[in-house]
Parts: sequence; structure tokens; C-alpha cells
Amino acid sequence: MSNLFWKAKTGIKALLETPFRSEEEFEKTVFTTSELLEDVFLLKRQVRGGAKPGIPDIIGVDTDGSVCILEMKNVPVDAGIIPQVLQYAIWAETNPDSIKAMWLEYDDRPEDLEIDWDDLEVRILVIAPSIHRTTLQFVEKINYPVDLIEVKRWVEGENQFLMVNRLEPDENKSKIRIARGLPEYDEAFYGGTTTKLVPQNSCAMQSK
Repeated sequence: MSNLFWKAKTGIKALLETPFRSEEEFEKTVFTTSELLEDVFLLKRQVRGGAKPGIPDIIGVDTDGSVCILEMKNVPVDAGIIPQVLQYAIWAETNPDSIKAMWLEYDDRPEDLEIDWDDLEVRILVIAPSIHRTTLQFVEKINYPVDLIEVKRWVEGENQFLMVNRLEPDENKSKIRIARGLPEYDEAFYGGTTTKLVPQNSCAMQSK
């Protein structure tokens, strides 16, 4: 648990990190606070219907015209989330008419934003209080762009302080070493040389 210290003219206040009580509260907070995701217009929550497995938490469109699939978890997540969001991304890519209907119903859509509904680009956003860093290694291997975003909350009275942290790949990470099995300690291992071992209890034979 982290503390946030707020320095004001009246003094310093220590705020305790306040987790969201439920995934629904977490989802509603993000959906109604569009400033958290600067470049995404959030269209619908809990999208039902259509031939898709599960229910995407939120669907949006970003300023580049890409459809955004937001998957939210109110628990720490790791790479196990990837298969689930891939299913939603494939559904969105193959059902552009469903996304278009949501977009046309959106009252605040900018008129100058063009979306290529015949060649839809899909972007995935995973949002959770904490995300295991090894998840970055998995998202780099898939064809969809993926944002990994941590959101945490501190509360002071009726005020909420929200921290947004976007995980970025570590460009200076060391090269992963190749996994190898146990070597076989044979003649080749020792460079072609052999050593003759003499039992400790052997006795030399002498002729009389």
C-alpha cells in the first residue's frame, strides 16, 4: 500500500491508497473520467450480443480511427489476460458494422475523424491496479497494438486522486540467455582428452 502526501497551504495531508471496492466501480470510474485516456472516445460499457465469447468491458475509438477494446480487472494481472482480449479484438475486427452502430450513436463524436470501416484497425487496452512486467514480453509478440495501463486511487474526503501509469518496454534489458539442458560429460565435453582413473585401494604387483 502506498501513501500520497498532498502539500497545501494549510499543511500536509497523508492520503492512503484506496482500492476500488469492485470491478464495476473501477469500470464506471474509468468510463466517466475520459481524461484518463487522452486519445480515446469511450462508446459503450458491457457490450452484449453478437457472435462473440464473453463481454468486452468497454469499447471505444481513438483519435487515429482505431477501435479500442478495453479489458479491466480490479486485481493484479499477468500474461494470462492475453487470450481473452485477443478473442474480443478478433470479434471487433470481423464485425465492423456492430462497432459502426455504436459510433453513430455516440453524441460527441468529432466530425473530422475518419474511420476505415472496410479495413478496421483494432487496439487493445488492458487496465488494472497492477500489471506484471513480464506481460510486456507477450504483447510484443502479437499483431495488435496493446496498451498496458495501471490505474490506482487515493481518496481525501470527496476528492479522488487517480494515478495512471503506462507500462513501456525496457530498451536496456539484458538479452535473455538460451535455455539449455544438462550437458553430457563425455569425451567431447573435455575436448577429446581422457583421464584414466586408478582405484584408491588397488595394489601394485611386484615380481619376486
